[in-house]
Amino acid sequence: MRVLAICIALFGPWIFAAATLAQETGSDSQTATASCDFDDGKQISVQYNNSAGAKDEPRNGKVWEPGGSPMSLYTQVPIVLNNVEIPVGAYFMYVIPGKKDWTLIVSKNVTAGSKYDDKQDLVRASMELGNVSTPVKPLQVVFGHMGPKVCSIRLYYGNSGAFAEFTEK
Repeated sequence: MRVLAICIALFGPWIFAAATLAQETGSDSQTATASCDFDDGKQISVQYNNSAGAKDEPRNGKVWEPGGSPMSLYTQVPIVLNNVEIPVGAYFMYVIPGKKDWTLIVSKNVTAGSKYDDKQDLVRASMELGNVSTPVKPLQVVFGHMGPKVCSIRLYYGNSGAFAEFTEK
């Protein structure tokens, strides 16, 4: 945890600058995309609603859909999260914020407008949690290319930064 805090302190400004440059705004100004390329050229990406509203505030222990809708995960290659293989395809992602860590959920259900259903969970993964010096709103999603087959997803909201790693199978 101490190493994470030091990394955030040292690289925080760079991460936010990279996030701004890396995010692509879609045709809907409230939609943002973050992506990561593995060394073989295959990509994973997340599309999400980055609008902010009072009803969209995360609550500890409750499933959160930033901007009122789940994040969409797209992968061109099988990936692994928390020792579970995620096949090529599209998935919805949700977050459960907590005081000590956050939980990232990848769901098989990708039906637009559907309610979250835990029976559709493909995998849940604990996310390491750290503090950022400058509060972030709305949600920012950034990927860090950590190695030839490793992309770290980073979620920034408020004073929190949550991190988990996807590994190419």
